[in-house]
Amino acid sequence: MAEASAALRAERDAILAALRPVVDGIAATFGPLCEVVLHDYRDPERSVVAVAGSVTGRRPGGAMSEIGMRVLARGDAATDELNYRTRTPDGTLLKSSTVVLRDSTGAVFGALCVNVDVTAVDRAHALLGALAGVPGDARDEPVTAFGNDIDTVVDALVDDHLRRQDRTWAALDRPRRLDLFRGLDERGVFAVRGAVEQVAARLGISRASAYSYLSQARAATAPAGPARSDTTAPTARDGDRP
Repeated sequence: MAEASAALRAERDAILAALRPVVDGIAATFGPLCEVVLHDYRDPERSVVAVAGSVTGRRPGGAMSEIGMRVLARGDAATDELNYRTRTPDGTLLKSSTVVLRDSTGAVFGALCVNVDVTAVDRAHALLGALAGVPGDARDEPVTAFGNDIDTVVDALVDDHLRRQDRTWAALDRPRRLDLFRGLDERGVFAVRGAVEQVAARLGISRASAYSYLSQARAATAPAGPARSDTTAPTARDGDRP
């Protein structure tokens, strides 16, 4: 998603403008359980340019979600993610689709996202299955971090990784600390400007230490993968090392 020419910027603006009525149209068709969000990834911290419906509480000017970070990290190699299931932090079950937006050069610059609240449908399905004697579906959908500011999304992802480890940062050994940074990197967190500093603040470590852990985590990973943000930083203080 390199810097675009004035012509490409105008083209992308026109595509987003053309999709604004589509956002309202889809949401109106599927009713109050549907939310449609239009994203401009050129401004990750305020990527939401239009929204209809209120399933995840998004609003114009809000930040991208965890899913958006993943798309941003993959760059032009990103693909559509259709008809997947996830949960919000409050337990709402969603059926969602994320359609990436490309300009005439094929560069990804945004996304059109549809979220449908299927919580009631899922409960009814389970009830009918129980009455019919059909075994229930044991799927455990992942929780997706949604938020209207990017710091909230980043903090939620950091907290999720610590919760999976069932330990505080201070209790993690070096391999698990590297695994945490590797996991955040794979989820696209560090494709967002300023995310390293945000992660450092959430973990209570220095900025230099966070850069060091990220650099080590990437060095231990196969070189193939999407382009990522900066990793160079001053040497970490000895007191911040595991």
